This record gives sequence, structure tokens and C-alpha cells, in this order.
Amino acid sequence: MSISRRSFLVSGAAVAAAAAGGVTATQAGASPAPAAGPAASPVGDVVGKITVGYQGWFACKGDSAPIDGWWHWSPDMGKAPAQGASSAKSWPDVADYTRTYPTAMADLNGGGEAALFSSWDQQSVDTHFRWMREHDIDTAALQRFNPFSPEGPTRDGMAQKVRQAAEAAGRKFYIMYDVTGWTSMQSEIKQDWTEKMKAHTSSSAYARQNGKPVVCVWGFGFSDDARPFAPGPCLDVVNWFKDQGCYVIGGVPTHWRTGTEDSRAGFGDVYRAFHMLSPWMVGRIGSAEQSDQFYRDVNTPDQADCDAHGIDYQPCVMPGDLQEGQRAHGDFMWRQFYNMKRVGAQGIYISMFDEYNEGNQIAKTAATAADVPSGSGVRALDEDGTACSSDYYLRLTGDGGRMLKGELALTETRPTPTTV
Repeated sequence: MSISRRSFLVSGAAVAAAAAGGVTATQAGASPAPAAGPAASPVGDVVGKITVGYQGWFACKGDSAPIDGWWHWSPDMGKAPAQGASSAKSWPDVADYTRTYPTAMADLNGGGEAALFSSWDQQSVDTHFRWMREHDIDTAALQRFNPFSPEGPTRDGMAQKVRQAAEAAGRKFYIMYDVTGWTSMQSEIKQDWTEKMKAHTSSSAYARQNGKPVVCVWGFGFSDDARPFAPGPCLDVVNWFKDQGCYVIGGVPTHWRTGTEDSRAGFGDVYRAFHMLSPWMVGRIGSAEQSDQFYRDVNTPDQADCDAHGIDYQPCVMPGDLQEGQRAHGDFMWRQFYNMKRVGAQGIYISMFDEYNEGNQIAKTAATAADVPSGSGVRALDEDGTACSSDYYLRLTGDGGRMLKGELALTETRPTPTTV
């Protein structure tokens, strides 16, 4: 099974600097960075757009998926999620799904069974892409882990389902390879693209940038055991995709520019071979103050480096870990939108659309304690005392996208009401 790429520790130095330095929003905003230079690329399906990371990795027993189990919902795929044995850190609002699957969890606090959706059901994927359309989310990056593993057939099926949903909803999508735990990545990623995934670029919904089909490779250069690749094989893969005529995005470490902390040294040539860089941020910050510190010390020099090398910059924006109480009813996420707009980012990557495993999802989520399983300890969107509708973070993302595109004036003040 896949190793979660989102389980890294927070960058201790960065968080400590934010806390010890007492960087406030006002202080960080007192000396805004100069406007970034012209984008390396014109507006396309990722430049000037909001892209969401889309896992599509939830399955349930009885849904007919090849993986045949409670994929990513339970620590034991053969057993339905139960109290103390559930992988759902946040609980979804399942009201919009026509088919759900009962779990072994206690009933919801407000009554009704604790049921979950399956990504394998086309209606589930259609629902997600309809939400994207309704909230002006432009593009989805479909996560693709090692397709030569036992999950491969299910991943193959999900690519087709996402294609169908994107075409129907008028959204864009692209393949985002995650090399976590993929030991034979250098040869197999080329085989998979050539034999399977390249075919999806014929779709009207497949994302293109600068006239080229978009592909992302996530995980090169991370300093952990799950991604032990040397610079040479990684550079070979990047250049191979470029030779195939692709616009290639790199999902890179937070500290790619300095080659420190979460980044291996010696990867500078790899990072700067990409057309676009999208540094990872989950687990790095958890408050508006920390976002301001990163804007000053990380994002601003990142943008300058990308501008100097003709690379597009697509930083992460995230809602925050709901279970850890990071969200501040949307103020944390809005501060990131504000900072990434003023830094001059060419695009924004939302981490993630449907990441219920780590409480970092923007998709519809249990709004109140009445909507979560009894005794589960799972927090709802109103966990800090502020009522939020289940679609609140979809709406917030839509407004952030409008600010990115200049349809909404740059503002520190979150414009999105928590309820409608």
C-alpha cells in the first residue's frame, strides 16, 4: 500500500522562528516584497489557475473496485472502519452521494448510520467535479502512486473515472506521479506514461500549459527513506518527460532552493529542470503567523529564484489540519491566499481536495458534532465555536481563486462567510 507523503514532521526551524520571533501579520505585511517579474508562462490550465490535489483513493468493500476493500478508510482493508480502527481523520458530509457504504462505527451523534463514499463509484467522482465547477476550481491533479503495485488496476480505473467526470464538468485534470516507495521508478514511470497515461492527453479535459500536456512528478529530492533516488535518475526522468513534449511540474521539498532540512543536497539541477515548481507545505505551518514568516523567508526568495530561472511558481495553500485545530474558521487558509497573491505566484496548488485521512480536505465535511460518529472524537468544522457550512472550504477556495485572478481585490480580510 502507499506510504502517505504527508506524514513529514513540521520544519522545526521555521516554526520555531515564527513562534520565537513573534512575527505578526502586521509586522510581516509592513514590508511587502516587490512585485514579482512577469510570469515565465502565460495563463493556461495551471498558470493563473487554482489546482487541487485529488487523491481519488477511497474504496469500500462491495463497491466492485479491483482493490476489494476499505482502501484508505481503514487500517485493515478487510475490515470496515470501527471505533479505534478508522483511517478517517475527518468525517465527510455524504449527503450529496447517491450510494454510500455503512461502517462499523457508532451512529452519528445526530442520528443515522456512519456511512462513507467510495471513489470507485462514478457518481462520487462526478459529484466532486461538480463541486469544483460550482466553486470555480479550475484543475485537478490526479495522484498516481506506483501503478505496478497491487493498487495499479484501481488507479488505472480511477484515471478513466476522473477523465469522464472532468469532461462532463468542464474542468481540467492532469496526472501527478508520486514516487513514494517506487523503487523501479526510473524505468516504470516511462513505461506507464507511454502505455497507459499518455492516452488521456487526447481528452479535451486534459490540462495543457504552453500548448503542452501537463504532468507532475512529486517526490524528487526529499530527504527521507521513502524517496532514496539520486539526482541522476531524477534528472533523466524530468528530461524524458520534456522530450515527450510535456510541461513538467515538480512537487519538490519545501526547502528545495537551499537544499536543506527536507531537501537532499545536490538536487539544484533537477529542481531547475522543471517548467514549474510546487514546493510541499503540509506539516510546515499551522497558523497565519507562520504563513507570514514563510512568506518573508521562504516564498519571497523562492519566487525570486523562479523568476530568475524562467520557472513558474505554484506554491501550496492548505486549509489546515482540522483535527489539530489549525483552521481558525478559514482565517489560516485565507492568509495563505493573501500571501501567495502578493508574492506574485503564477498559480496555486491546494493541498488537498479529498484528504480526509489527514484532516486537510476542502471537500464537504461534517459541519457539526451531530454529523460525526458518536464517540469517535472526530472534530467537525465548527470545532472552534464558529459555525461553518459543510461546503465552506470549497467556497473559500473559490474566493481565493478569484483573488489570484484579479477578479477580487487583494485583501487581508477573508471575504467568505462561514455559512450561507
